[in-house]
Amino acid sequence: MNFPLFGRSRRSGTISGLYGTIVAQARMPGFYRDYAVLEMLNGRFELIVLHLAVLLDRFGQDPYLRGLGQGVFDHFCQDMDSNLREIGVGDLAVPKEMRRVGEAFYGRAQAYGAALAAADDRALVEALTRNIYGAAASPAAVRLAAYMREAVRDLKAQESACIAAGRLRFPDPAVVHADVD
Repeated sequence: MNFPLFGRSRRSGTISGLYGTIVAQARMPGFYRDYAVLEMLNGRFELIVLHLAVLLDRFGQDPYLRGLGQGVFDHFCQDMDSNLREIGVGDLAVPKEMRRVGEAFYGRAQAYGAALAAADDRALVEALTRNIYGAAASPAAVRLAAYMREAVRDLKAQESACIAAGRLRFPDPAVVHADVD
């Protein structure tokens, strides 16, 4: 006999765990201290989007994980909706703000994906500078680009079954360094 409700609960727990790992990583103090990301609502949002984008890219490359991607993205949307309401955005304005959140995510994910596919980090540094540092040139963008490349390598090396079970890790931002000319 099959009990699909129990399967959904386990999958929901996995999705919550994966998303929780993204949020915990985005809150690591090193990003704000060593990478000069502003420790404000926008800075935290940008780091969540960055980690979500690299994770969903990993999911998209692996048929074993592909089914989890939509669930993690939906969890992100639910979290953003709750956060908007928590900071006082009214019920009538939430759909408009969520549309902005979705557009921001997809735009950044596309920019990061294209930049990560490039041979050098110039496009990635430009995308990070524009999105995370507000277009102000920052040497920290070079280090964040190195961190992103390390995160992509690290995710690629992790076993699909472990990720599907909710066991996910990102590199420690404190130990990632960039070669600066």
